[in-house]
Amino acid sequence: MVITEDIKYIGVNDHQIDLFEGQYIVPNGMAYNSYVILDDKVTVMDTVDVHFTEEWLGNVADVLGDRKPDYLIVQHVEPDHSASIEAFIKKYPEAIVVANQKAFELIYNFYKLEFGDNKLVVKNGDTLSTGAHTLNFIFAPFVHWPEVMFTYDEKDKVLFSADAFGKFGALDVDEEWDCEARRYYIGIVGKYGMQVQNVLKKAAELDIQTICALHGPVLKAPLDHYLEQYNTWSSYGVESEGVMIAYTSVYGHTKAAAELLAEELTKNGCPKVAINDLAREDMAECVEDAFRYGKIVLATTTYNAGIFPFMREFINHLTERNFQNKTIGLIENGSWGPMAAKVMKDMLANCKNITWTENNVRILSAVNDENIEQIKALAKELI
Repeated sequence: MVITEDIKYIGVNDHQIDLFEGQYIVPNGMAYNSYVILDDKVTVMDTVDVHFTEEWLGNVADVLGDRKPDYLIVQHVEPDHSASIEAFIKKYPEAIVVANQKAFELIYNFYKLEFGDNKLVVKNGDTLSTGAHTLNFIFAPFVHWPEVMFTYDEKDKVLFSADAFGKFGALDVDEEWDCEARRYYIGIVGKYGMQVQNVLKKAAELDIQTICALHGPVLKAPLDHYLEQYNTWSSYGVESEGVMIAYTSVYGHTKAAAELLAEELTKNGCPKVAINDLAREDMAECVEDAFRYGKIVLATTTYNAGIFPFMREFINHLTERNFQNKTIGLIENGSWGPMAAKVMKDMLANCKNITWTENNVRILSAVNDENIEQIKALAKELI
């Protein structure tokens, strides 16, 4: 793939993987992106997962022909991007590895590699000239590891953005960017909104025409949509108007209440109702919806004097990722001692800017006429 006259794509597609990072379902696989900048000096940007080392080295050789790389820039040391460093150095022993001090520490922790004199430690704001291209190093700590840095190419106005602006899915599959980029961002980067906001401020000072992330497609100008989405996600803003309902149900009664609420919301003109069965649906998709909408309803049963395990897991995912700026309604069910509403409120007590609805629903075993009126009142308040 040709990105600019001097920049080529040399990444790989992974359709062997079923769970990314051991937890995220990736039905369309993953892309591990790597790039080459051909100039007076040849620069390779990052490596790939260990299972694709040979394929990637073949891609490098195909693009370079008789030339050899002068630099390998390591922007992120997560193994899906760094596990082929050792093989690269064995094949190209004269190449200089360029990274920041924290990255070199992590490379040693993972692979016991030190590089001797073939090591260039860069600091935030440093530049590297490869001839016609000047590369600027922009530190982006905790987007989403501490060593992460971006690289901006002044000549071609390309931002190499590490994992930022990445998405799930291999590049030989045609799919919308937003959905899998949102799930990727919220699942993997979501906790670090403040750090992403800081990096977006730095990026706003640059003339960026192309974004080359380590996962997902190369993004070309106009880039407004991608930047706006990242701003919304990282500021924990509302992306879509509507209500997200997350429920668990043992014998179907809490599910019935959730479905009744969805019907009432729709009847009252709610633009979108996203209803999620936490026991059966992909948890990452459910978490994605909770961050996407400004209003959510949590519906679950009292279970062992607490709440049903899938709801507990769901709320833990939210709080781990700095869940905030939401309106939340509650539906609880308990045959003899309802505790679910209190437990859920307590779990979310440290979240910022939460507005709790005045109308909530308490079910004693099965939905009754009083509960139906409560559900109607909750729907009207949410609208």
